[in-house]
Amino acid sequence: MPTAQEVRKKRHVSLIARIVVAAAAIVWVFHGQDWQELAAVFQRLSPWYFLLSLATFAGGQVIIAVRWWLLLRAQTIHIPILAAVRLYYLGLFYNNVMPGSVGGDLLKAWYVAKHTDKRLAGVLSVFVDRVIGLVGLVLMAIVAYLAFVRGRMVPVEAEPEAAPGWLSEHVGVVLGVGLAVPAVLLLSLAHPYTRAKFRHAAGFAWLKGTALLRGAKDAIVLYCSRPWTLAAAFLLTFAAQSTVIVAFWLLGRNLTIEAPLRYYFVIFPVMWVVAAVPVSIAGLGVLEAGIVELFALLAGTAAEKALALAFCQRFVWVLASLPGGVIHLLGAHLPREICVDGEKPLS
Repeated sequence: MPTAQEVRKKRHVSLIARIVVAAAAIVWVFHGQDWQELAAVFQRLSPWYFLLSLATFAGGQVIIAVRWWLLLRAQTIHIPILAAVRLYYLGLFYNNVMPGSVGGDLLKAWYVAKHTDKRLAGVLSVFVDRVIGLVGLVLMAIVAYLAFVRGRMVPVEAEPEAAPGWLSEHVGVVLGVGLAVPAVLLLSLAHPYTRAKFRHAAGFAWLKGTALLRGAKDAIVLYCSRPWTLAAAFLLTFAAQSTVIVAFWLLGRNLTIEAPLRYYFVIFPVMWVVAAVPVSIAGLGVLEAGIVELFALLAGTAAEKALALAFCQRFVWVLASLPGGVIHLLGAHLPREICVDGEKPLS
């Protein structure tokens, strides 16, 4: 098994890599922006529309927390619904605010185990909850695109003499990197020490992976035997995310974005799924760049307006996540028995 020092080193490398990706994405977003126009867009922002978006998003997260609570009950983990909401907000805080290498989902899984002796079932409930959320978002985006957007995109006029793209200007660099990466990998595998490290890592991953897959199989069988629970989980997903999207659409109209609501039901679900991929810190930069590009592609929205909306969404995410930090500081995420007696309660 890897030592604690090796685990910390991997976490630090992962954190540095995500910071680099976030910084590069932010530079990409800011490149070529009209700062005066961006400031003018923000001046049109009404605090009431922003507060409406904030309240709607916070309420939507409570609905998502109830979804997770239902999945816990399906695993016969009976914790109070308020405890599930507090744990969910704790995870939301670490996902959206803290730049650490430990995600909010891992913290939720860790602390829900303190409410029950069914640790593996609690961890799998977090995983299933995330999968249901992502699948629900993908389905929303596909249905909205096929029903309302396909063939109705705003055409983008091409310039008569398009400037050469970045790829064509730096094709040598791209090819060099593409050849260097497999070469370094092959040289690493040629050394006995590196091969031993790879075998050790592969064996550890195999043992942990097979144990997790066995538990996941049992969880899938259990959830499939309760179709009404899954149906309720998807309905809660659609209800929560739809109300949030409508609130952001109203906020976009306040920022003079003329894009119809149907584009929001494609752009935001897609970018929320992309932001869930841990290549950046809470999707920082990647989310904003994607929103700007998709609004320009689908609706012909000016970059400054789309970027202002993306920033507003980021502010909403951060502000709505702050109660999770308060919950952690006060110890409200722990069972009362732990806070009082220091003993772990059983389910």
